[in-house]
Amino acid sequence: MKKQTIGLVLFWVAVAWSIGWGIMVSIPMGSKLATLSMEEINQTAWSITGSLMILWGILGVPLGAIIGGVGVMLYSGAKGLMVWVSGIGAFLILFAAMYSGIFGHISILFAIGGSSILLLFFGILFFWAKERVALKGIHGTAADLRLIGYVFILMAAWFVCGGLGQHFKKVFEGEQMSTPLHIMIFFVLGWLFLFLSHYKLRKLDGGEGET
Repeated sequence: MKKQTIGLVLFWVAVAWSIGWGIMVSIPMGSKLATLSMEEINQTAWSITGSLMILWGILGVPLGAIIGGVGVMLYSGAKGLMVWVSGIGAFLILFAAMYSGIFGHISILFAIGGSSILLLFFGILFFWAKERVALKGIHGTAADLRLIGYVFILMAAWFVCGGLGQHFKKVFEGEQMSTPLHIMIFFVLGWLFLFLSHYKLRKLDGGEGET
């Protein structure tokens, strides 16, 4: 029970931390970044290289996600070793990934990463199809919802890659970039369908049958 209590506390801490930095701070910060120049923003407490910006941009939602993940693993009874290896591993990967920019922009790595994502996606579809055959009722519906979520998230990843890559292509120098609203739409839909998948399975705990 103590393990579950700790896990639950960590989960709600992660929720508060993530909402605080991810929403409550992002709204005013988005306004500042849209209206102030680099010189002006660096004269405020939100200097690009300052501690507040690091907390918001790096340790806000990402750290909340890690803490939340550790919390729910503890709450659900996952093995202690798996919990801490996952948590510490994710934390180290977060920092390594954020500091990978010191090597500059390496186009081939984006090609390798993008190709890997695409291959992994179709690998997921392959295994999903095999698993789906044996699923009935709520389990089958939940699996269908997850698949829809995967598709939208892949679409979002594709357009993120294209949008961010434009900043490093000579042909786009001086060109006005379009709004990434479509990317946000795909991400929201992807996460929505994944949420609905888990929500559907949650009904089984409430005593509802396989319908």
